[in-house]
Amino acid sequence: MKIAILGKPKTWYTRALQAAFKARDIEAPCFPVTRLVGSTGSKLRLSIGNESLEDYQAVLVRSIPAGSLEQIIYRMDALHRLENAGVRIFNSPSAIERGVDKYYTLTLMEDEGLPVPRTIVTERFDDAMDAFDELGGDVVVKPLFGSEGRGMVRVSDRDMAYRVFRALELGRYVYYLQVYVPHGCEDIRVFVVGDTAVAAMMRRGKTWKTNISNGARAERLRPDKRLADMSVRAAKALGAEYAGVDILPIEGGGYSLIEVNTIPGWKGLKKATGFDAAQYLADFVLKTTH
Repeated sequence: MKIAILGKPKTWYTRALQAAFKARDIEAPCFPVTRLVGSTGSKLRLSIGNESLEDYQAVLVRSIPAGSLEQIIYRMDALHRLENAGVRIFNSPSAIERGVDKYYTLTLMEDEGLPVPRTIVTERFDDAMDAFDELGGDVVVKPLFGSEGRGMVRVSDRDMAYRVFRALELGRYVYYLQVYVPHGCEDIRVFVVGDTAVAAMMRRGKTWKTNISNGARAERLRPDKRLADMSVRAAKALGAEYAGVDILPIEGGGYSLIEVNTIPGWKGLKKATGFDAAQYLADFVLKTTH
């Protein structure tokens, strides 16, 4: 079986996946997604160099780097065409598109009946100020697209909201406002593969941000049935075959789902739990690819 990785060569994740496939006698080359060449009227309809990606039975997407709107659309179009040609993509282009968009992700989870924090999204400054008041004057402002907590700010002062929203207006950004949920500087990451929550960790931050990249420490968590079921349902709502589901434990009891990562990392998860996601994913890809 031929399997390829789309991502950055020689990163920790790429090496981990290549080692897992090599242990199963499969060489898994890694190609940068920025080198994709799409053609019509040619035998090489989607290629990198002289390598046709249609010759591979499965492609595992590890990164879609930032770029212009045209670049991002083209990269996703290329993945869709590859999928239409019969190549298994992990995760599918549709799942990746849903997962990268925080607002669409949240709507899909709410439509699934899952608990999500009160959120208002708008394009107009005046509407954003009204939303700030409506959400109680204590909100987290997030970029619509983003990861690892970058660009997120907590705003609990109306004058500060005015300045932050005016700055966003200059960049023609969308206002994504989410009510601040007291969570004791903790959150939960559940790693889902297929129909199973295979591992989980509790992240404890130094501030309200609980990302490992921001200095949070993680410890192993054994998810109860409710937490596991919620996480699997969240991944399925996006059509993801594997995902990292981020959940806030609400002070006083209960949970609130905030994001589903369809190209999730697992370095912190492995350190906290010993769970080797690369090995698990290699088995899953081989089992589900025909």
